[in-house]
Amino acid sequence: MSHATVTERAAKRAFNFNAGPGALPLTVLERIREELLDWRGSGMSVMEMSHRSPEFESINAAAEQKLRGLVGIPDQYAVLFLQGGGSMQFTMVPMNLCLPGKPVDVLHTGMWTAKAIGELNKGALHHIAASTETEKFARLPRRDEIRFSPEASYVHVCTNNTIEGTQWTTLPETGAVPLVADMSSDIASRPIDVKKFGLIFAGAQKNLGPSGVTVVIVRRDLAERADKNLPTLLQYRTHIKEKSLYHTPPAFAVYVVGLVLEWIESEGGIPGIEKSNNAKAKLLYDTIEASGGFYRCPVENSSRSKMNVVFRAGGGAGRATAPQDMEAVEKQFAKEAAAAGLVGTPGHRSVGGMRVSLYNAVTLQAVEALTSFMRDFHRTRG
Repeated sequence: MSHATVTERAAKRAFNFNAGPGALPLTVLERIREELLDWRGSGMSVMEMSHRSPEFESINAAAEQKLRGLVGIPDQYAVLFLQGGGSMQFTMVPMNLCLPGKPVDVLHTGMWTAKAIGELNKGALHHIAASTETEKFARLPRRDEIRFSPEASYVHVCTNNTIEGTQWTTLPETGAVPLVADMSSDIASRPIDVKKFGLIFAGAQKNLGPSGVTVVIVRRDLAERADKNLPTLLQYRTHIKEKSLYHTPPAFAVYVVGLVLEWIESEGGIPGIEKSNNAKAKLLYDTIEASGGFYRCPVENSSRSKMNVVFRAGGGAGRATAPQDMEAVEKQFAKEAAAAGLVGTPGHRSVGGMRVSLYNAVTLQAVEALTSFMRDFHRTRG
């Protein structure tokens, strides 16, 4: 496919700031289109080939190896491609990792940890080690506020909170207690030391690919904690043994994950992606801060997310603005932004305001277009 064709198609595409499923790289979408009817001479689409075929086994293995290489996943960790979304892991993790009489410690930082707590409430001993709920989750817990149990089964953390717009930059030390991280919205956005975690899970639909597949990175010894009488499909050891092919996997989603990982590699790997993400976040936060209060981010500076930037619109320095007036301005902002090809800017329905998601595939060009729109929108309502 010629560069001119790609450019022509790109001109017709919206700038996508949706919180998930999120933007995919244009080159990946073009590659999918090229291979859709005939995957590399097989005469079949990935959507119709057997998951037991050599062709799909090679796709599955290549995606795993590419993820291992980019993220730096040691051999003592298994990589799994599962179904059920990140939300399934709120149930599956405690089923596999809880030890008798030892609670799960939770760092409660927003709606997604609340959902994890909701599943723990159904029968797992647990303890809230820290929470900023009284402050509407506008910041993350400070180190001196965290109270871990003497002997926990594991510690649960959500590394990036999509709704509240917060992100951990330095995770608390948990010693010998395994750290379980929900990285659904920031996996592969910055380098991590996998060895600091017992288990990582992430729905792919924000930074790794389309919806339908969940990546789980689990230390092999922890997978052996599970009672062998657990339902077979809900045991990590089942999927480890069968290399994620115990039953029919989300084959097409795994294929796309592999393509996205190839794209990440072409962008300089995760260090290159991190550099791009830092630049995008800085541009957007600087625009908010330079607005004289017209735009305002409610999140404490040290807790601000580089993946999901939340803000209110319609305020002003030195003057009070009624909530209903701000909501009217924000509704108009979203309407005009969408008309300008800037989609996905409204905040989550539970909190309102605006939210701009800056996942890996969102380009700097997209953020430049958004910040230009923001300045124009402000000027017309000075």
